[in-house]
Amino acid sequence: MSISDSTSSATDTPLADLPATLQRLRAAWQAAKPDQAQRRDDLLRLRAALKRRLPEMADAIAADFGHRSRHESLLADGMTVLGEIDHLLRHLKRWMRPQRVGAGWRLWPARAEVRPVPVGVVGVIAPWNYPVNLALIPLATAIAAGNHVYLKPSEHTPRTAQFLQSLLAEVFPPQRVAVALGAAEVAGAFAALPLDHLVFTGSTAVGRKVMAAAAPNLTPLTLELGGKSPAIVCADYPLAQAAARLATGKWFNAGQTCIAPDYVLIDAGRSAALVQALRAQVLARYGDFAAADDYTRIVNEGQYRRLRGYLDDARARGLEVVELARVEPERAERERLIVPTVVLQPGDDALLMQEEIFGPILPLRSYRTLDEAIALVNGRDRPLALYPFSHDRAQVEAILHATVAGGVTVNDSLLHFAANALPFGGIGPSGMGAYHGRAGFDAFSKALPILWQSRWAASDWLKPPYARIARLVDLLLR
Repeated sequence: MSISDSTSSATDTPLADLPATLQRLRAAWQAAKPDQAQRRDDLLRLRAALKRRLPEMADAIAADFGHRSRHESLLADGMTVLGEIDHLLRHLKRWMRPQRVGAGWRLWPARAEVRPVPVGVVGVIAPWNYPVNLALIPLATAIAAGNHVYLKPSEHTPRTAQFLQSLLAEVFPPQRVAVALGAAEVAGAFAALPLDHLVFTGSTAVGRKVMAAAAPNLTPLTLELGGKSPAIVCADYPLAQAAARLATGKWFNAGQTCIAPDYVLIDAGRSAALVQALRAQVLARYGDFAAADDYTRIVNEGQYRRLRGYLDDARARGLEVVELARVEPERAERERLIVPTVVLQPGDDALLMQEEIFGPILPLRSYRTLDEAIALVNGRDRPLALYPFSHDRAQVEAILHATVAGGVTVNDSLLHFAANALPFGGIGPSGMGAYHGRAGFDAFSKALPILWQSRWAASDWLKPPYARIARLVDLLLR
């Protein structure tokens, strides 16, 4: 099974080592399941090591991308991870407590509880776009739940993968956290391991392959996929503010974000004004792109060519393609630099409306009524994120009632991902399951039901001959 189209390298983990490593992790977990003190200590040491090595992390990510805004790396791959670890530490004691539940009068005087217990070894297949965030947040959550972890970082960010391997080796012994390096063959074999839970973040197409590889083992999955996440700008919402918040969501990390606004639906007659407001945002944020140190480049040549292909297709269809900044073509090719770009009124047949864009290209389509906008959203697969923009609560509620999405930020974009208490996950083709905060702790735990029987129990009567309790049963069934 091909999980990616990358070639292997000399640093690839030998395929024969994968099951042996899993066996080592599971045996160590079985021999000494982490208690609360161990989990807290692990999280604290991981936090301290990551915080100390943040400059090294940012350098590794920048080297993999060709250029990645240092501030974006520190925010998205540093601060967000540290914040999630803090949230886990703050709530871990309470989450670990067994929950007393009623056993029902028929089982009196028995007591019942639900106890969260770790599942064993959690596998994590991390992507390249936020290569530390999307590796360490599920890893830290699995550790908080009392598991051991087997991590497979993305081969598209090899320096960051090596950084993660070094960081985790500093914090954890190899029998508790292990890292597998490699490309397609390694990723396919990793997904086929009999893990106790597997987290995958990536495209829907690859997610289907991961699910197929995991199916023979019935491995429980959390799939964080993608799709075309829409923004709906209603007629009452100020365009300047909409442009500012869309610009952050779309051009942070040069749009290489699974929950970036993929296209915008704008009320008829305001699309030209929105383009001008977006142009003003580009100028205010990046100037004339003479250096563009705060603007991230496209991660590799394959992704760059794919995005250029969308623009070529749009121009071939006669669509209006508006580049909101200008750079020399030679520089753009050399640096894999695609400036913020808007495509006006693309039809459903345009390539950029058929696939998740995952780059700094923003299609704008007009709608006449809110019902029309909702129908456009519902005519596609259920998205990973949805962004309604309106100060009219009734309009927002109408959108939320009529659509289904993995998550929602109202009057902004991206930010529901950063709310530690909110579960993060998709639905349908955009994913299954969720993690972050309590949702992640629960996902990587088994809710173990336990009934504590008393010295005397009604069950002592549940045996033949039943004639002696026939009248009681008859009364209970009335």
